[in-house]
Amino acid sequence: MESVQEYLNNLAEDRKLAIEKLRKVIKKNLPKGFKEEMSYGMIGYVVPHNLYAPGYHCNPKLPLPFISIASQKNFVAFYHMGLYANKEMYDWFVTSYSNLNIGKPDVGKSCTRFKKLENIPYDLIGELCTKFTVNDWIKQYEDEFIKKAK
Repeated sequence: MESVQEYLNNLAEDRKLAIEKLRKVIKKNLPKGFKEEMSYGMIGYVVPHNLYAPGYHCNPKLPLPFISIASQKNFVAFYHMGLYANKEMYDWFVTSYSNLNIGKPDVGKSCTRFKKLENIPYDLIGELCTKFTVNDWIKQYEDEFIKKAK
């Protein structure tokens, strides 16, 4: 897929509605500086090279990834690298999700899977999006992934 709109146009209607709502919540709540683009075949929110020139350590030609959303075969996926890099944030998210009484969260290292679209906690995701500025994410990323690699 070359564009976000092309990606959306190729989704089944129920998935399209869920992804569009996630996209709206993310864009409304994500601090300034992050850029929306297609990344790894998903809708991604990244730190562009003009704000973080080194790019992503796995492939420096790519901007630094932060959040992605995707329609996978059996679920809608919400990827948040901050949950992977920051245990406190991960614990806060899992506890907050559990407190919503919509079922046990299906959370991996950075991926939250939503098999039931009606259980996507849009408000909680919006709140999570506010918790890292671009500079917060760059510092967390460097502390967790760059300094440990050296």
